[in-house]
Amino acid sequence: MFTGLIEGVCDVRSVAPPGASGGGSLVVELGELAADCRLGDSVAVSGVCLTITQLQGTTAAFALSLETLERSSLATLRPGAKVNIERAMKASDRLGGHIVQGHADGVATIRSVRKLGEFADIDFAAGTELLDQMVVKGSVAVDGVSLTIAGMDAGGFRVAAIPETLNRTTLGNAQAGSRVNIEVDILVKIVRRQLEVLLPKQQPLTVERLRQMGF
Repeated sequence: MFTGLIEGVCDVRSVAPPGASGGGSLVVELGELAADCRLGDSVAVSGVCLTITQLQGTTAAFALSLETLERSSLATLRPGAKVNIERAMKASDRLGGHIVQGHADGVATIRSVRKLGEFADIDFAAGTELLDQMVVKGSVAVDGVSLTIAGMDAGGFRVAAIPETLNRTTLGNAQAGSRVNIEVDILVKIVRRQLEVLLPKQQPLTVERLRQMGF
């Protein structure tokens, strides 16, 4: 489990496309973050939970399954790209962000970035399968960064990023057109699933339906 509080921004060393075995691999220079890592550890790479399969000095290799490649933007990474890194949360740590599993639900595209002094409003285009599981003032992980949804419309959502977030994550260099990994709040997903079981099939669950029900 992760918190969405990024520990560092690291460089991609190499990306290998899927082969005959069905998957690919990603190599990242972890720098000082590698000091506490071991083979088999879970690391969130731009919001995607990956397992360390090789560790040489400060460089870690991760296996990429077809599921991971299909649901995230990792397949588009190139050597030299920057990625947000968060190691798995320890049981003794504070939960400073929100519960992040590292299971990307899909990909969104940045529509615009509006700088407001040291702050920024970042607007994203997203599909209904993601938007139907979001609520204003709820939590969302964007490339692994724990954020609060500031607004929504029929085609996307908006977040307000503080200077600390912009300075410590890849969102500081966010540009319109870039694709980002999205993980919606697990609590919303659980509530949605349970309501889908309880509600008649003729009444599909939507954000508007949730509002009518008092959520």
